[in-house]
Amino acid sequence: MQALILAGGLGTRLRAVVNDKPKPMADIAGKPFIEYQIKLLQRDGVTHVIFCVGYLYEQIQNHFGDGKAWGMKFDYSIEEELLGTAGALKLAQKFMRGPFFVLNGDTYLDIDLRELGKFHQQRTERRGGLGTMALTEIHDAKDYGSVTIGAADEIITFNEKFVSAAPAQLINAGIYLLEPAVLDFIAPAKKVSLERETFPALLNQGHRLFGYATDGYFVDIGTPAGYQGFQNFISGKG
Repeated sequence: MQALILAGGLGTRLRAVVNDKPKPMADIAGKPFIEYQIKLLQRDGVTHVIFCVGYLYEQIQNHFGDGKAWGMKFDYSIEEELLGTAGALKLAQKFMRGPFFVLNGDTYLDIDLRELGKFHQQRTERRGGLGTMALTEIHDAKDYGSVTIGAADEIITFNEKFVSAAPAQLINAGIYLLEPAVLDFIAPAKKVSLERETFPALLNQGHRLFGYATDGYFVDIGTPAGYQGFQNFISGKG
């Protein structure tokens, strides 16, 4: 199974505490954040990882190499200019074979990817569909766009961020399992967002996307508070 890690952003929200490296390389208990994602993928049977990189990408490439030390295969899709989350996937298309996981390079979700894979396969075999998004509930969702799902686990709407404090909502947890056909809906060499453009467009065109709700630990390290929170989480496990 393949997975892509979106690791090409500038990390501007985290510059106050991490200003000399790409955000996914932020130090957590002596290891780069992205290493915890790799361990999650390795644990659940992913053998090929494609790093979608840009800003200071050499640090990621020099640290992880070709993947042999991990018993995996690593490739690098390098953005010369920022292409957004969807544009980065389109650029990496040459590496892809079959369905693929996608992970945001600045979020962590403690999830069983094998179970997510089974869920996706069952739903798409019965009802068709182009992808499944991992969802988690946040008690105050004002900093996140929320997702509404129907009785058949189909995503109905994507909602914008709230202006003020909001009640608990299901949000996008930054992990997807997508069918290759999704790439046909992304224009090449253009800046495009999965969350704000591609996914809503697929729904508007009548294509199915499914939501997989989970209560595993979730954090966005893109802010100083989230970065400190994940450090506390890892320290507590050790």
